Amino acid sequence: MAHNEIQEKKGNKYYYRVKSVRRGKQVIKERIYLGVNLNSEELKKKEKEADMRLNILSVALSKEELRLLNELKRDFSKEPIENYKNRYEAFCSLFAYDSTGIEGNTFTLSETSHLLFEGIVPKEKSLREVNEVINHKKAFDFILSYNGEITREFILKLHELVVINTLEDYLSSQIGKYRKVQVFVGGSIPPKPEEVPEKMATLIRWYSINKNKLNPLILATYFHAEFEKVHPFVDGNGRVGRLLMNFILNKHKFPMINIPKKNKFRYYEVLQTAQYKRDIKPFLKFLI
Repeated sequence: MAHNEIQEKKGNKYYYRVKSVRRGKQVIKERIYLGVNLNSEELKKKEKEADMRLNILSVALSKEELRLLNELKRDFSKEPIENYKNRYEAFCSLFAYDSTGIEGNTFTLSETSHLLFEGIVPKEKSLREVNEVINHKKAFDFILSYNGEITREFILKLHELVVINTLEDYLSSQIGKYRKVQVFVGGSIPPKPEEVPEKMATLIRWYSINKNKLNPLILATYFHAEFEKVHPFVDGNGRVGRLLMNFILNKHKFPMINIPKKNKFRYYEVLQTAQYKRDIKPFLKFLI
C-alpha cells in the first residue's frame, strides 16, 4: 500500500509517495517526489498520478518474458516492406472481426474481409453491424496515419470514427464526447460522468510522463486497463481501448495485438485483475 512521506527542510514540506516493491528476494522502497508545500487538492492529484506510476514499477517480468518481448520487436522490424499490403489486409480484417465480435457483432471473418476490401455487403446483416465493421477499419487507418501523441482530441476523434452511424438517435449527441450519464459495466460501477474528464486527463498525463520510460507492452497494457476502468464513453469503449493499445504498440515499433473473440472471457478476467487488483502481469502474459 502506498503512503506519503514528508520531509521538512528550512520551513518547507517536501512530499514523497512511497511503496514497498518486491524485486526477486528483496523488498525495496520506491519513492516518487510529489512536490513542495502542496495544498490538499494538489496533493490528492499528485498522489493519483504517483500511484499509477508505482503500480507499474511493481511489475517485474522474467528474463524469458523480456527475451520474448525483444524477439517480437526484432522480428517485426525485419518484416519485408513488400509484405505490407498482405499483412495490413490480414490484420485489419482479423482485428475488425474480433474487436467488433467481442462486443456482439455477428460478422464472420470472411464476411468482414469481403466487406472491407471488396465492398461486398453480406445479406441479412443489420446496417448497424455493417457500419461497425466499416468504422473499425476507418479508425484503424486513422491510428496508422496519426503521427501525434495521445491527447483528449485524438481520443474523442477516435471514438467518433468508431461509433458514427451505429448508436440510437437519443445517443447521437454523445458521439465523440465524454459521456454525460452514469453507466454500469457488469458488476462494477465506473466513475461518475463529472469525474471522467479529470480521470482521462490524469491517464493522458501518465502516458506522457512514462511513454519513453516503460516497456511499450507494459505501457499499452496499463493504459488499456485504466481506460476501460474509466469507461469514458456511452458506447464503444472496448473497441476504442483496443485501438489505443495498438496505437501505442505501433508507435513504439512493436507488433500490434489482436485479441480473439473466442478468448473474450479470459480477456475480461485479466482486464479486471489489472483494474481492481492492480496486477497487470496476468494481462501481460495473456497478450504475450
